Amino acid sequence: MIKKTPLYRKHLELSAKMVDFAGWNMPVTYSGVIEEHLAVRNSVGIFDVSHMGEIDIKGEEVIPFLQYILVSDISGMKEGDVSYSLMCLPNGGIVDDLLVYKISDKYFMLCVNASNKDKDLAWITDHSGDYNVGVIDKSEATALISLQGVKSANILTEISDLDISSVRHNNFRFGKVAGAEAMISRTGYTGEDGFEIFFKAEDAEMVWGAMMSAGEKYGIKPIGLAARDTLRLEMKYTLYGNDISDKTNPVEAGLSWAVGFDKEDFIGRDILIEEKKNGPQRKLVGFELLERGIPRAHYAIYADGRMVGEVTSGTHSPSLNKGIGLAYIDTDYAKVGSKIEVEVRRHMVKGEVVKTPFCSGSLKRD
Repeated sequence: MIKKTPLYRKHLELSAKMVDFAGWNMPVTYSGVIEEHLAVRNSVGIFDVSHMGEIDIKGEEVIPFLQYILVSDISGMKEGDVSYSLMCLPNGGIVDDLLVYKISDKYFMLCVNASNKDKDLAWITDHSGDYNVGVIDKSEATALISLQGVKSANILTEISDLDISSVRHNNFRFGKVAGAEAMISRTGYTGEDGFEIFFKAEDAEMVWGAMMSAGEKYGIKPIGLAARDTLRLEMKYTLYGNDISDKTNPVEAGLSWAVGFDKEDFIGRDILIEEKKNGPQRKLVGFELLERGIPRAHYAIYADGRMVGEVTSGTHSPSLNKGIGLAYIDTDYAKVGSKIEVEVRRHMVKGEVVKTPFCSGSLKRD
C-alpha cells in the first residue's frame, strides 16, 4: 500500500500534483517547476520531506560501530555537528548516502534516503552484532520539513524560540518551532541557505501552517519533487538510484572527499584505496548542452565517433535556461572543456563538460 506523509492533506488543499515516489504519495509540483525553483533561488520555499528515513543508533560503542559501517571519519565530530557520509559494500558499491547527526558520544542519528530506508535498516542491523549498540527506526513517528532560501532564517526567527543565527551551517540544535519540540538543522539539498526541521509527526500540520503564515510576506511557495530535483542538479548533488548506486563507488562519483582513507578499517576500504591509487576508469561529471535539447537519464554520450558515457541525471536548468546534466564519462573525456555529443531523441546534440556546480547558490562551494 502506498504511504502518505503527515502533510498529505495539506498537499491536496494546495492542489498539488501527487505521484508515487519510493512507495510514498508525494507532491511533484504545485504551481509549476520553474516558478517553484526560482522561488527557492530568490526567496524561500518549503518542502515536505517526511518520507526520508531517520534511524537512531545508541550505545557505548556507537562511534567504533559507525567508523566501521560509514566510509567517512566521524571521530572528530562534535555534539551538534552534521556530516555527509556513505555506506558501502565490500566491493565499494554504494549502499546509500546519508547525513550523520551527532547528538552525544553515545547517540547518533542517520537520515537516509526514503527508497533505501528498509535496506539501510537491515544493513545496519546485520552489522551491529559485534558492537554494543541499539538500532531504532523512528521514521514513521518523525516528520521532516525543509525550509530553503535566503529568507528561511527570517521565517524561523519569527516562529522559533532559538537564536537562529547561532545555528551554523552543517550544525543542529534542539528548540521549539511553532511550539513543537524540534531538531533544527542548517542543512539542505538546494545549495541555498536553509534548514531541515525534525519533529513529531502529529505536529506536522501545525508547523507547516505556521511556516506558511510567517513566510507569506516573503513570497514563500510549497516546492514539489520536480523542483527539488532541478535545484539539487544545478549544485551537482548526487541522487541515489540515478548518479550513485550499488554499481558505482565514491571515487568515480567524485565523492572521495567524504571517504576517510586513513581509517584503520571500514567496509569497502581496500577496494576504495585501490580505486583512488589507480584512478577510476570513468568519472561523474557535469555537462551542458551547447544546442537546444534536454538531456535525460540513460541518454548515450559520444566523443571521437564512439560512445564514451551515459547520462545519469538531466534537465532544463531554470537558472541557466539551458540543458544540463550529470554523466559517467570515460576518464580521458571527463576533463572540463571536453567536447561531447549527447544523443537526444535520436539526434546528436553538441555539449561540453563543465565545472560544477553549474550555478552558485547562497552557500560557498568547493
